[in-house]
Amino acid sequence: MKKGFLALSPLLVFIVLYLVTSIIARDFYKVPITVAFLASSIYAVLITPGPLRRRLDVFSQGAGDKQMMLMIWIFVLAGAFANSAKVMGSIDATVNLTLSLLPSQMLLAGLFLAACFISLSIGTSVGTIVALTPIAAGVAAQTGASVAMVTAVVVGGSFFGDNLSFISDTTIIATQTQGCQASDKFKVNSFIVFPAALIILGIYVYLGQDIAAPASIPEVELSKVLPYLVVLITAIFGLNVMVVLTIGISLTGIIGLSTGSFDVYGWFGAMGDGIISMGELIIITMMAGGLLAVIKHNGGIDYVISRLTRRIHGKRGAEFAIGGLVGIVNLCTANNTVSIITVGGIAHEIGEKYGLDPRKCASLLDTFSCTVQGLIPYGAQMLMAAGLASLNPISLLPHLYYPVAIGMAAVAAIILRYPKRYS
Repeated sequence: MKKGFLALSPLLVFIVLYLVTSIIARDFYKVPITVAFLASSIYAVLITPGPLRRRLDVFSQGAGDKQMMLMIWIFVLAGAFANSAKVMGSIDATVNLTLSLLPSQMLLAGLFLAACFISLSIGTSVGTIVALTPIAAGVAAQTGASVAMVTAVVVGGSFFGDNLSFISDTTIIATQTQGCQASDKFKVNSFIVFPAALIILGIYVYLGQDIAAPASIPEVELSKVLPYLVVLITAIFGLNVMVVLTIGISLTGIIGLSTGSFDVYGWFGAMGDGIISMGELIIITMMAGGLLAVIKHNGGIDYVISRLTRRIHGKRGAEFAIGGLVGIVNLCTANNTVSIITVGGIAHEIGEKYGLDPRKCASLLDTFSCTVQGLIPYGAQMLMAAGLASLNPISLLPHLYYPVAIGMAAVAAIILRYPKRYS
């Protein structure tokens, strides 16, 4: 038992170091998460028996694992696509399109649909919040609606795409760590969260009956929405995510150059900035891969599985263990992407031991992490939304219906064993 706990201790060092320093600083984004990973990685190498070169080889092999390298390639392409589309004006065009489709007297439901569509298209909750929150706050001020309520609608809808989008970090990592296709994970995930989304949409229809939609919306540039639509459609049809992103990048260049949004050098610069913006995530991915390789080498993963599963009887308990593990790590790191990176390997081992469908494991990892991330007031999404709307993050909590709904849907999917085909 002592040996197993020692093998697992680097993960505890990471969590405690990041959590304690963040609490002391009173800011969960002041302490670089890469530093916490560096310290825990050094500690992991130090406590590993054997020659130093051998210990470093174990870490390096984990950091350079073929799955890690595939994820990094996808991150590079996703960064290049997302930023080149942003510079071209695709986000603004997509926002204008979705707002132009808002039905009269259904502002809350329309904003929720807009946030869902945009986040599904661009694959980021933060990007959706940055795009829609200023508009939502302005509309609330003009109509007399609760700013906290309207802002929370955007935050909730942003997690729809964070959870489901093919180009979302969480989807990429969850599918890669569990060894399944993004299109298959989308199908399973849809069965779990679509009913929850429809229920929340109905609630917003009821709550927003007396609020009118904005009268003035900028002209929509449909050509600039095309890259997101093509990426979404081709991904849904199961095309390889790297091919999908390459097509998306090419489209941003063609459309951006033809509309004068940028010249060739501006396009290259936008792609370069997007790739650079993924730098921290790439470093975290490699460090997490190396750290978990050392933990596994020392018997830590076997220890975790034995402790988590010793009272588990059947697949329900195993799925609850996966959900609970990613949720706890998410609470400590305030980052759903990092939490999936951290526990993805352990979840895969649990899944194999209990014969779980990897597509459902990936869906549960993503859904539980998004639930927790959508409710913690010190998460990036809540802080960003509260800052843009000039609110206290705590004021958003009573209105965050969607993160709660998908968490309840995930629990129900475990208890009721649905979707049946994947359970």
